[in-house]
Amino acid sequence: MRVSVFDYGAGNLHSLAKALEHDGAFVEIETDPARAARTDVLVLPGVGAFGHAASRMASGVADLRSAVRGGLPCLGICLGMQLLFDASDEGPGVGLGIFPGRVHRLEGGRVPQIGWNTIEGANDPLLDTAPMTTAYYANSYVCRPDDESCVRAWSTHGTARFPALVRAGRTIGVQFHPEKSSAPGVELVRAFLREAAQ
Repeated sequence: MRVSVFDYGAGNLHSLAKALEHDGAFVEIETDPARAARTDVLVLPGVGAFGHAASRMASGVADLRSAVRGGLPCLGICLGMQLLFDASDEGPGVGLGIFPGRVHRLEGGRVPQIGWNTIEGANDPLLDTAPMTTAYYANSYVCRPDDESCVRAWSTHGTARFPALVRAGRTIGVQFHPEKSSAPGVELVRAFLREAAQ
């Protein structure tokens, strides 16, 4: 199985690639969004700012959107989850629009949120397979879907409740960093790959 990690040019993807390299998965770091759309599994990593990432994605956004809507398994992590939405208050550009809604600044507590937080109300097969009660976060923005039926788990920071995990078919977005969330987080990544292989 070929797993393409789309690189926005914003950070070290080593820990994520290491978590993905399992059960024969071949992981490649891809800088061309159109080529990233032609893979077995797409991963949108959680490093960088929305505006910069959206501009790096812009030349192939139609290819990526078509592939993901067509059933390409996709995991969006932190910023990658936010790119699955329409747009963001953090910066200009358009996301993939897989989840109708917008990304807003996290309110209700100290920003950025950095550290461990609780996963609440888990209701997704992925979290049944790889249970997580806490996860590692590093974010200043959160997703606000137009229709909350896509939300499969929540977290709370201060007084703000926000989606921790969203799903639309074979597309999953997580606001936390599973690759930095110890063994349970790595197991979640691998459970996603097993699901994607089916």
